[in-house]
Amino acid sequence: MCRAPAALAMFVLVLGACNGDDNAERSEPTATPAPTIATTTNAPTTTRPPPATTTTTVVAGPADVAVPISAAAAAEVLTRVETELRSDTRDESQLAHTAWEQDLAYAALRAHPEWLPDIFAQVPESVRPVVAANADARAQISELNQPQPNLPAWNIRPPLPRDELLGYYGEAEAASGVPWPYLAGIHLIETRLGRIVGTSTAGAQGPMQFMPPSWEAFGEGGDVSNDRDAILAAGRYLEAAGAPDDMPGALFSYNHSDRYVAAVTAYAQTIMADPRAYDGYYNWQVHYATTDGTYLLPQGYTNGSGAVPLAL
Repeated sequence: MCRAPAALAMFVLVLGACNGDDNAERSEPTATPAPTIATTTNAPTTTRPPPATTTTTVVAGPADVAVPISAAAAAEVLTRVETELRSDTRDESQLAHTAWEQDLAYAALRAHPEWLPDIFAQVPESVRPVVAANADARAQISELNQPQPNLPAWNIRPPLPRDELLGYYGEAEAASGVPWPYLAGIHLIETRLGRIVGTSTAGAQGPMQFMPPSWEAFGEGGDVSNDRDAILAAGRYLEAAGAPDDMPGALFSYNHSDRYVAAVTAYAQTIMADPRAYDGYYNWQVHYATTDGTYLLPQGYTNGSGAVPLAL
């Protein structure tokens, strides 16, 4: 296994969580406890509630959404969006816009970690565990990476439909026993649910970022660039590494980093506490940190062209 290469550093993503690298810093997975999300309710089963009826409404693109400029502004946004995402009466036509606001609020919080105490003091108690989990996951992944001098040679594409991906996660869970929120967490961290098309400097490929030897062992003849094939292969890999009985150890085998384990687990536990959290993550965008600042890489970004600076 190998840790994500610094040459692919992102603000919130790790492209290239390598599978099966013999040059790992540690040869044995460690079951490091990952952050636990405090909640007053039991985590539901992994069966996601059916989506509400969707209406068609034109919303602004992610580049048009304002970044919070203070702890108070971030607290207001996080209180509103985390509540809206979990509402039984939420407006499905505004879901993407709500998630873009959520995404940028956590990006701003990562850029200003000193805001966190004030944000905790201002958001409702019911929202604090979610804010803590998402903020910690973003911090863990950010610590794995350093800003790079140049924008990446990637293509950014739209993800597959939300419920199609959910079907693949469920298929992989049924085959491997790995709870689907963990597969979604890996997919989110590795390539923003398949938005990023690019090979890591270490050679990891596809939406779940497999190294060639690991794909040969677990791909079962599938296409490493195909989301369904890659998600099913990730389930097989994690099962062989000890999942679901030892999820921390299996995740550490997938990427030899305790920070990575903590981040995936935080996202997975957030989804398990309320599967509607996935609908926010589904709409999160690709952010990339350079020495000149952090950029949004929107759909259609190609090999350095089309990046939008973020005012973080």
